[in-house]
Amino acid sequence: MSITQEAELQGMQRASEAVGTTLKSMRQYAQPGMTTKELDEYGGAILKEFGAKSAPYETYGFPGFTCISINKEAAHGVPSTTKVLKEGDLINIDVSAELGGFWSDNGGSFVLGRDIYHHQPLVDASKEILKKAISNIKGGVKIADIGFLIEREAKKRGYKVIKNLAGHGVGKSLHEKPDDILNFGVKSNKERFKKNSTVAVETFISTNSNYADTLSDGWTLVGDKGGFVTQHEHTILITDGHPQILTKSNGIWD
Repeated sequence: MSITQEAELQGMQRASEAVGTTLKSMRQYAQPGMTTKELDEYGGAILKEFGAKSAPYETYGFPGFTCISINKEAAHGVPSTTKVLKEGDLINIDVSAELGGFWSDNGGSFVLGRDIYHHQPLVDASKEILKKAISNIKGGVKIADIGFLIEREAKKRGYKVIKNLAGHGVGKSLHEKPDDILNFGVKSNKERFKKNSTVAVETFISTNSNYADTLSDGWTLVGDKGGFVTQHEHTILITDGHPQILTKSNGIWD
């Protein structure tokens, strides 16, 4: 959305605080032996305290308050009473919500407990690449140039990117234009980031796969060639200079 008045910025800030705080709290609450359903309900309770409504549930009828993906799951993992968290799991939590007519989106991957399966380098790559990508976004920058940057940085580290998942505009709904903030560059895309607009920028960094396929549950995504995927996401306000990180309360860079 395009921010045209202070009340709109304040609305986006409140929604972003809600999803950012929820994500950080869920990450801290997660522990071995807990089911993903338990973790999701904890996150849902925090959103409710803020007066926020789960965006995937409201928009798509998703069977959970948040998306929780484990290990080989790339995104949109469905909370379940049969999925039990274990030491060393690679976990991704994606939290998006509506509050007061404004929508915000954020996510992050992390290793639960000790990094016994050596997932941390992939997690760090995703975080670092997102940080570099966002630092290069301002009004007038080509969206494709950020895609080129993300894929280039992933390759430098020996990784790939997921090409059919992307960042997007956000504000008055969960997904708005631009809907093509990709993790790779498309030369034919001449669209540019617009000052005073709000977008969700996310990295999808992969060990093996370039595309994500949907499992039989109709929601969960996995890499087409297996391996692992990490995701990190912030909702930002684009300016003439460094963007304003609206979801900074999630602490993914702390």
